[in-house]
Formats: sequence, structure tokens, C-alpha cells
Amino acid sequence: QVQLVESGGGLVQAGGSLRLSCAASGRTFNSYAMGWFRQAPGKEREFVAGVSRSGSNAYCADSVKGRFTISRDNAKNAVYLQMKSLKAEDTAVYYCAADTTPSLFAVLTDHRQYDYWGQGTQVTVSS
Repeated sequence: QVQLVESGGGLVQAGGSLRLSCAASGRTFNSYAMGWFRQAPGKEREFVAGVSRSGSNAYCADSVKGRFTISRDNAKNAVYLQMKSLKAEDTAVYYCAADTTPSLFAVLTDHRQYDYWGQGTQVTVSS
């Protein structure tokens, strides 16, 4: 298994930026497709962004496209979510997730496909 720890959340005003980090344990980080999800109270867990094992393919949900960027650094066993132009509706707990896909290039968008999850980090955007 892999242990995932998110960091970087906090309180930010609308229009501001945050960078979330997800640190993974283990020596096989490049074996995992990675994703960011978020969940607001009373809502389903929502896909935000995903990146393939290789880092070559990435995809963001329409709600954040153009504002959020996902990236990974396999040498550091880390995945990042750069968030800019934050809106109040971005307020949620953000979770890092990992999946043991055999594909180097697949981006997974369904939370049910992921095997491991971090504890989450709160992002609150004030308006």
C-alpha cells in the first residue's frame, strides 16, 4: 500500500491561489495514477484533476479547467494541485488518491477506481 498525506490547504479569499501537495510513501510512486478529488458537506465526492503514472497525461474537470493544474514529481513521490482564481464554490475538503493502474498513460476520473486515499485538507474560499 501507499500512504498519502495532503498539505497546503487553508483559508483564502476569492481570486486567490493555493498549492496543494500530496506526499506519498514508498518506492513505487510511479506505479500509481494520481488524482485530486473534493467533497463539500452534503455532496458527492467530485473529481477535480488526474494525472497518469508517467505524468504525460493530465485532465481537469470542466469546473476547474483553466484555473487548476495537476502535476507530479515522481522523484519526490509527490503530486500537486496548483489552484488559482479560487471561487467560493471551490470550498471543500480536497483529497489525494492513488490507483494501481498498469497503464502509464491512463487518467482516472471516478473515485471508485482509486485504491488509496489521503486524509484530506480543507480549502475554504471566502467571498
